[in-house]
Amino acid sequence: MVASSAPIPARPKPIKFGTDGWRGIIAADFTFERVAQVAAVAAHVLNHCFGAETGSRTVAMGYDRRFLSAEFARTAAEAIANQGFNVLLSQDYAPTPAFSYVAKHRGLLGAVVITASHNPPAYSGLKIKGAFGGSVSPEVTQQVEALLPTPPAPIGDRGTIETFDPWPDYCAALQAGVDIAAIQRAISSGKLTVFADVMYGSASGGLPRLLGEGSIHELHSNADPLFGGNPPEPLPKYLGEMLETVKDYTTSGVKVGLVFDGDSDRIAAVDGNGNFLSSQILIPILIDHLKSRRGYSGEIVKTISGSNLIPAIAQMHGLELYQTPVGYKYIADRMQAAKVLLGGEESGGIGYGHHIPERDALMSALYVLEAVVASGLDLSDYYRSLQEKTDYFSEYDRIDLPLASMEVQAKLLASLAQAPPTEVAGKAVKDMLDIDGYKLTLADDSWLLIRFSGTEPVLRLYSEAKTLDEVHKHLHWAKDWASAFG
Repeated sequence: MVASSAPIPARPKPIKFGTDGWRGIIAADFTFERVAQVAAVAAHVLNHCFGAETGSRTVAMGYDRRFLSAEFARTAAEAIANQGFNVLLSQDYAPTPAFSYVAKHRGLLGAVVITASHNPPAYSGLKIKGAFGGSVSPEVTQQVEALLPTPPAPIGDRGTIETFDPWPDYCAALQAGVDIAAIQRAISSGKLTVFADVMYGSASGGLPRLLGEGSIHELHSNADPLFGGNPPEPLPKYLGEMLETVKDYTTSGVKVGLVFDGDSDRIAAVDGNGNFLSSQILIPILIDHLKSRRGYSGEIVKTISGSNLIPAIAQMHGLELYQTPVGYKYIADRMQAAKVLLGGEESGGIGYGHHIPERDALMSALYVLEAVVASGLDLSDYYRSLQEKTDYFSEYDRIDLPLASMEVQAKLLASLAQAPPTEVAGKAVKDMLDIDGYKLTLADDSWLLIRFSGTEPVLRLYSEAKTLDEVHKHLHWAKDWASAFG
């Protein structure tokens, strides 16, 4: 296996936080010196934001399984301690939500996690989690960026660094909310067979810890800094072995495949026939299960790229719906402001108001398994039953379209703002939502979402319609529309 041959930039890119953290190419953008710099300032900002309410001076420090992650975490911990703060340094890799959980559970200032999530192997990154147990807001990361040129002075003498194991408390919290015994009985009796592709990431060993050793078939659980040559992102094109493994396994019971991204905050699944299931399918199932069988209530929060089956399921159960821009930070903000049952995004992030305001793939995996055991249904059969109950049937797809330059992107944005389309692939546009890009609802209630990357010339296109053929017509129309601008 060979590493990417992408050219290394001559100068490091400016330190900028994106939708969830700062990420960069290792040894080019992401260096030990810069990690120490960012971590030290992050501790001061966490103290400014949460010090008064927590009375704490301690920051949790975690990391994933990427190249040099443990060493970056140690460097960050030393930098934070040098600023007068105490550090709880993880003794091993763990899921990112485990560090969000420990921040809230132990009343800390927050957590800093070395992870680049689902990015390609050449990248590392740094996420900042608040005392409340989730990603800090853009306003907080903007404070970090603003202070980097002139960092604050230490608040006192050097703090302490204490190592800890984040897994036991985190796993106990997950187990407390799920009928673990029912899942274990289904597995031991042969009624349920569970596969997990952890994609060489931080979910490795997670389900065996939760359900018992030997309870599942875990794929790609070994440490590999190249992630098998692909980004650790739960997409079908990277899951060939998983899809075939589940499809070919012979059993009289129900088969479920679970897929985790690199830091275990995003999830996808595989049905018994080896078909990939995105969170667009999992979220309706989870809402139905948690409301009808567990009796949870509260708002359903979705991003604008989420399937229209989600509001249909919410309406069926008498639950309010709240819609946000794309990005889990917006869902987390809503989770802190209102009573939320579930918040989910199209890209695989799902979280729960009774847990922490953070996407958590292992928590979602347990609820998926519980739903399958309680219903006795294959995941795709469960999904179809919800389509029938709501009389809403649809297909969904998305593509990322590289553009020639940021100038072309600016032209597209200007066109959408000044003269938005009135027709898409022969269908009239009846409504437009512009809280994040432009979501065009068409005459037959299908939709097309046009969004732009904030950091590179990339057009992100999403569509949902009654048939996959219609979806692809919408996406091709959008590609042709964009190509006319150069």
